[in-house]
Amino acid sequence: MGAPTEGTKQNVDYGIVAIGVLSVTYNAILAFINHNIMPLTSAPVAMSEMVLLGFSFLLILKKGIYEEDLAPLGYLLLTVVLTIYVMAVNRSVYLDHLRNVLIIFAFVVLGRWTNARTLKLVFRTCCLTVLAILICEIVSVHAYVALFHPAEYFQNTRGVAPATYSDLGLFRGALGFEGRFSFGLIDHRSSSIFLEQVSLANFCGVIVIYLVSFSNRLGMFDRIALTGTAMLILATNDTRTMLIFSIVSLAGYFVYPWIPKVFDFLMMPLIILAGFVIHLLDPNKTGDNFVGRINVTVNHIMGMDLPAAIGLSLDRATTFVDSGYVYIAYGATIFGLILFWLFVALYPAGETANQRRLSHALSLFMFLNLMIGSTAIFSMKTAGILWLLVGHLKFSEGRLAMRSRGAVEPNQSTATAAE
Repeated sequence: MGAPTEGTKQNVDYGIVAIGVLSVTYNAILAFINHNIMPLTSAPVAMSEMVLLGFSFLLILKKGIYEEDLAPLGYLLLTVVLTIYVMAVNRSVYLDHLRNVLIIFAFVVLGRWTNARTLKLVFRTCCLTVLAILICEIVSVHAYVALFHPAEYFQNTRGVAPATYSDLGLFRGALGFEGRFSFGLIDHRSSSIFLEQVSLANFCGVIVIYLVSFSNRLGMFDRIALTGTAMLILATNDTRTMLIFSIVSLAGYFVYPWIPKVFDFLMMPLIILAGFVIHLLDPNKTGDNFVGRINVTVNHIMGMDLPAAIGLSLDRATTFVDSGYVYIAYGATIFGLILFWLFVALYPAGETANQRRLSHALSLFMFLNLMIGSTAIFSMKTAGILWLLVGHLKFSEGRLAMRSRGAVEPNQSTATAAE
């Protein structure tokens, strides 16, 4: 059995802490370098992800691949096959989806080797860092821009031109627009260390999932810091999706343990079906609103043909970044989408109350985001620590955890006693 054991005293794995924290903060570090030390291009951004993934794989190889890792390894290998197929039939290099699955594989396997003390330190450090920079952004946006210059950073590294209607220095997407959903607490959409608004919103979702599935194993300080950070993000980021997700998750903390694991398998088709119903009720609704975004995705799904579904229209994949389901299907075939669905729905364990809370919240987070357009759920900035949590909780509770500790009663379901 390759899973780590948990005794009376846990040692922090600082290698995993470094990977987890840097996966969230590397973008801000590069932005600081870009403005204050030397201009950067897209190469250092890609290289940073490669280094973090490389270090992750080195740690995994050092610890070894075991039977417990066969599911994520199989997912990765099948994705490699699909990637080679898509590139061969299109005679074009496309590694986006493979990169997304590499992140899932690396962090979910590392999560199996992550003890509770290490995981808590990762989330605590990331949360406090995001909170500190978010407060700076709220109190003085000019001081925030002076540190990171988001518009300049995205222009240099992504080729995204700054907004012509503002010289504030923020990323253009964070400026918002008249009529956009807002609590009115600040005059733009907050971004914190992510420098753009979508990743900060998704980070809020990750915090909510962590709280829903892990709060009964957290101390009072962590609960207050995490809850306060999530609430401040919701109040300043103007994210409708994460506001809905957070409200549902609050009720879900009490309801999820009673919902069977099979519901995760049904989550994606039910959300897609709900999207089609919403579309039929108001098919002409457009714009940057909840129904408008759903209509865009539904129209793109209905516009897919057989060649697109089997990967013969790769050149169009990047045009659907605002329609997650279609984006995956065009870039990795319909089979890539099915594999993602099955892995998200089936891989997380569902024996204990915490495991069911995590599995249901994860499925809702992923499949709802794909319906309203966000492919940022695959970004290492938020996906990394989320999958670290998934890997940890699968093997820290229930029968798998008891097997790793040599328990005599394999049917007992219990949370880790010593953290």
